[in-house]
Amino acid sequence: MFNFTTLLLRRPPQSSASHWLMIFFLTIGLAGGWKQAQAMTPRYLVQAGEPVQKNTSQNAPAELQNLFTQIDTAASQGNVKGVMQFYSPNFTQGDGLTRPTLEQGLTSLWKRYPQLKYSTQLQSWQSEGNAIIAHTVTTITGLPSANSGNLTFNSKITSRQRIVDGKILREDIESERTELSSGSKPPHVEIKLPQQVKVGQSFDFDAIVKEPVGDDLILGSALQEPTQPDKYLNPTLVDLELLTSGGLFKVGRAPATPGSQWLSAVILRRDGMTMVTQRIQVVR
Repeated sequence: MFNFTTLLLRRPPQSSASHWLMIFFLTIGLAGGWKQAQAMTPRYLVQAGEPVQKNTSQNAPAELQNLFTQIDTAASQGNVKGVMQFYSPNFTQGDGLTRPTLEQGLTSLWKRYPQLKYSTQLQSWQSEGNAIIAHTVTTITGLPSANSGNLTFNSKITSRQRIVDGKILREDIESERTELSSGSKPPHVEIKLPQQVKVGQSFDFDAIVKEPVGDDLILGSALQEPTQPDKYLNPTLVDLELLTSGGLFKVGRAPATPGSQWLSAVILRRDGMTMVTQRIQVVR
C-alpha cells in the first residue's frame, strides 16, 4: 500500500503509515459485510425449479428491510459477533475472503476505527431457487478520533449477496469508492477512472486536486493492486513523489485475467492529506 509523508515532507515511522492504510484497505473489502439478511420466513423462499422473480426495494418484504437495519445497527456498534451470526460457515467472498478471515479483519478494523457508522439501502431483490439475491448500496462514515489517527472516513459500496437458509453464503462487490482525509484543509480530489476495462487494456487514472495549487508543494502516489485477501491485512508501502502539477496522471494496464483491481491515489499538501481508492472490474 503506501508509505506516505506527513506535513512538511517529514516521513513518519513505517508503522504509522501501515496503521492508517490498514484501516483503509480493510474497510474497502469488508464493508460489504453489513449488507446481510437474517433468516427469512419460508413464504419468501421459492422452491428449486421455480422461475426467478426480480423485485424492487418498494415491494421487498418488510422483514428483509428490517434485517438490513438490524445489521447496520450491529456494525455501527462494532458488534462483531452480532454481524458474523448472519454468515454461513461456508461463506465466500469475491475477493477470496472466508468467514474466519472476515471476522479477523472486522475485529482488527473496529479496534482501530471504533466509530464507523453504516447505512444500507436495498436496491433490488429476487428469489433464485432456495436463495434470496439482494443488491445493496452501503455508505460508511467515520469522524476523526484519536484511535483512527484523526482520519475522516467516507465509503460507498455496491454489492450483491446470496442468502441461503438465513445466512450469507456469497458476496460480491460490484463497485466501491473509499476516501480517507486528515488535516485542517485536506485536498478535494476528483478521480477519473473507468468502472470496467477489458483484459490487457490500457486506461487513464487521474487524481485531480480541485483547489488552486499556487506555490504549495504537493506530494502524491498512485497504486494498482489486485483485490486479494492478503492485501486487506498486509499493507504495501510505497513512497510519495513530488508532483509538478495539480494531481496524478497515470496510465494503468489491466491484467491478462478477469477480476477486480484497486486503484488508489494519495495526495498530500501542507494543510492535509486525502487518500482515495476505487475498484475497477476487468472483463474479457
